[in-house]
Amino acid sequence: MNHQLTPGDQVEEQATVAETLEVLRQNAACLPIAAVFCGFETGVMLTDVLAQHLQLRGNRPMARGDKQVQQDAVKAANLRSTRSVKGTDWNSVKAFAETEGFPIIIKPAESDGSYGVKLCHNACEAETHFRQLSWQLQGRRNRGVLLQEYLKGVQYVVDHVSRDGVHKTTMVWDCDRGPLNGGYVCFQQQCVAADTAVARQLIAYTRACLDAPSITEGATHAEVMMTETGPCLVEVNVRCHGARGVWMPVARAFAGYTQVDAYVDALGDEAAPFEQLPDVPPSGSKGSGLLLPLLAYHDGHVGSTHFEKVRELQSVLLVKECVHPGTRVEKTRDDLGVVGMCALWHRDPAVLASDVEAIREMDQKGSILVLHNEAR
Repeated sequence: MNHQLTPGDQVEEQATVAETLEVLRQNAACLPIAAVFCGFETGVMLTDVLAQHLQLRGNRPMARGDKQVQQDAVKAANLRSTRSVKGTDWNSVKAFAETEGFPIIIKPAESDGSYGVKLCHNACEAETHFRQLSWQLQGRRNRGVLLQEYLKGVQYVVDHVSRDGVHKTTMVWDCDRGPLNGGYVCFQQQCVAADTAVARQLIAYTRACLDAPSITEGATHAEVMMTETGPCLVEVNVRCHGARGVWMPVARAFAGYTQVDAYVDALGDEAAPFEQLPDVPPSGSKGSGLLLPLLAYHDGHVGSTHFEKVRELQSVLLVKECVHPGTRVEKTRDDLGVVGMCALWHRDPAVLASDVEAIREMDQKGSILVLHNEAR
């Protein structure tokens, strides 16, 4: 498979890279640039390209962020892959929808935060969402829309950091995802001990999925569905775990270090710090932790906020506010539309469960935000 940039893309890339490199060098002044880190999904390709031009550690530039490219590579490696097709015209993908059967997942081929992800239950719904996404993606270099089989099972997120093709697991998360307000969101992510049977199976499969598209350097978090027939890749995000970094105190409490710590070790000049990292996170934690998005069930303008109600709960380590008075809030339909994120940790699982229930009640009653100007 050849997923290199096209000649036209390469010309555009060279001009952009030259400008970016000049800005980097000006801002760095006389200091050497030691590494290039990817912070967000839109920076995946640029990270690889900059690292290559600066002769720093990184992956060979290619379209790894394209979810169809990932599935093709996984399938070619004889691993369980998700049945899917990508297109920009409904007629080119219509046959897949008809033969696959409903429900199916439709989403952008390159996106993050579950933007544009929709579970479609019939042909009319599927065609409407496909055309809407195609229109929204106009003008982008990769405007493909993906149709995927609907995988049944439990979804997990498996975090890794890699150096020279050696993959080290930094966390496994049990991810509770599902439909909300017409979209598809993550309701919570909970730490999973690496020595459990399910974690061992997920880790082995995920590392093979990283090898398939030649991901050898840096941080990744892979979404994997544990189906009746075993793990199946949903997608690999070639960057650190997202969620605005709110997961970091949970990971540190659980494992003693975070994926960001390991990422720094992996991209450094010396191999020793990475080599000293454990192959998987320690499983001796005496507590439970999870990441909990704060969800909006109503539309409106924010008059005031009451995030302090969440901070007062026993297990809450950190709350990240994503909205402020004066801003407009819409019902949460994807991971980018949350009103806040909170990290929770406690030695007593009963306390943790009670706090989660309290936060979800606040969400549904709308007691964290006071909304004005629109009917609820």
